[in-house]
Amino acid sequence: MNPYPTPHIDAAPADFAETVLMPGDPLRSKFIAENFLTAPKLVNNVRGVQGYTGAYRGVPVSVMASGMGMPSIGIYSYELYNFFGVENILRVGSAGAIGAHIHVRDILFGQGACTTSRYAHTFHLPGDFAPIADWKLLAAAVGHAEEMGLSYHVGNLLSSDVFYNDVSDLAPEAMPAARWGKMGVMAIEMEAAALYMNAARAGKRALAICTVSDHVVTGESLPAQERQDSFTDMMELALRTAADF
Repeated sequence: MNPYPTPHIDAAPADFAETVLMPGDPLRSKFIAENFLTAPKLVNNVRGVQGYTGAYRGVPVSVMASGMGMPSIGIYSYELYNFFGVENILRVGSAGAIGAHIHVRDILFGQGACTTSRYAHTFHLPGDFAPIADWKLLAAAVGHAEEMGLSYHVGNLLSSDVFYNDVSDLAPEAMPAARWGKMGVMAIEMEAAALYMNAARAGKRALAICTVSDHVVTGESLPAQERQDSFTDMMELALRTAADF
């Protein structure tokens, strides 16, 4: 049986490059394609989740939205890895900082991804799985960040299953973010752990690159429109990395 198209991606394997950038927001996917790729072609628009393929510095690259949360990126990354021949996925998204040394607009590389999700239970493992990034993607991306002179941090992210917590009655030091921060977790986002697990199971590569859009502790934040289309350093960094593979 021909598995194409899937319920979520109306395309064929030849429509995608081996490396895909995955922002959460479909409008950010469109922004990257139109502003960075040569001759971008819309290859998927099921449910408005826009996917494009073009070239960056002569290298074929695709960009497609993942939606919000681990269930959503879990579906799209699984299909890209297992049905469409994609080898590398770079998540390019936003994160809420926890660490005092991290600031809005800093770039974060998720060397690992803790999680509050039970996503790993779907793999029926006899213990706890530690989702990590691919070393080659991570090393290449950090190298490009150095070349570009960017402010960046490498470490653990927290992939949370929820955006709103009913914990207003807790003291500040007992808040979930503070407790994760005590373990050195840099920031909170909602997708990396599922992406890393799907990559591990498929024998493929993954890396989460996030720009800090707000700070959970200090309250500093960026407006929604700036989150959508102003993270250009992160986008260029991810594309330079994609061109290496």
